[in-house]
Amino acid sequence: MSWIRALVAFAAVSVALVLQVSLFPHLAWHGIVPNLCLLVVVGAALTRGPQFAAVLGFVAGVALDLAPPADHLAGRWALALVIVGYVAGQVRQGGRHDTRLSATTVVATVAASSFVGTSVFALTGVVFGDPVAIPELLQVIAVAMAWDVLLTPIVLPPVMTLFRRLEPSLA
Repeated sequence: MSWIRALVAFAAVSVALVLQVSLFPHLAWHGIVPNLCLLVVVGAALTRGPQFAAVLGFVAGVALDLAPPADHLAGRWALALVIVGYVAGQVRQGGRHDTRLSATTVVATVAASSFVGTSVFALTGVVFGDPVAIPELLQVIAVAMAWDVLLTPIVLPPVMTLFRRLEPSLA
C-alpha cells in the first residue's frame, strides 16, 4: 500500500470519526447514530478489495473503540469492521475489477455490512457481559441499518471516487 493511499485513507477515517462522534449525536434517532466509519470501510472495500478494507477496518475500528464517549470494551468495533471490510471486499472480488458496481449492489452491500458490523459488535457485547435485551438489540440493528442506507448516496460516491483516483490502475 502506498503511503499516499494510507494517508488519504487515514484522513477519510478521521473525518468520518469526528463527524460521527461530534455532529451526528445531535441527530441521533433513539440514541443511534449512523456509522460513517463503516461506510468509509465499505467504500474502500468496493474499490480496493478485501485486504485493504480489512486493514482500514481495523484502523477505523480501533479509532472508534478509543474515541470518546466510548463506553465499551476496546476491540469490539475493530473486530466488527475487519469482518465488514473483508466481507464487503468479496463483493468486489466476485465481479470484474474494471467495471463499476450498480447502485443496487452498493446499497445492498451497505445494508448487509451494516447488519453484519452492528451484529458482531452487539454479539461481542453479549459475550463479554453487556446487559442487553434481544428486542432492543434487534431495534438497534434495524435503526443502524436504516441510518447507514440513508447516508449511502451521500457518503459512498465521494469515498469511492477518492479511492479510485488514488491509483486508477488498481480500481
